[in-house]
Amino acid sequence: MENKFTEEQRYLKAKKRVKEIKGFYAHFIVYILVNIFLSSIIIFGKMHDGTESFFEVINDFGVYSTWIFWGIGVFFHWLGVFGVGNVVSKSWEERKIKEIMQQEEEKNKRLFNK
Repeated sequence: MENKFTEEQRYLKAKKRVKEIKGFYAHFIVYILVNIFLSSIIIFGKMHDGTESFFEVINDFGVYSTWIFWGIGVFFHWLGVFGVGNVVSKSWEERKIKEIMQQEEEKNKRLFNK
């Protein structure tokens, strides 16, 4: 019975992890597509009136600003899913809790065995 319970826990944990990874990839794809669309509109709009050349438009910060600021958000999402989240994740917390509990148990054994 206990083995079935832990197997189900592992399945649910893996399912949650897959959902997080899938969410990141969806966010990243939307980021790419929307920014390509926005940059295209900005470039076309600035070149359409004929006052700026393609190279002048490409050097305009407005073309890249959404990429940069939204990219910061995508970067932190990536960190949460793949980066820092793995170092300070639930599994890390669980390992640390077990380690502290084991230290306390050893400390109690030393105190009561004297």
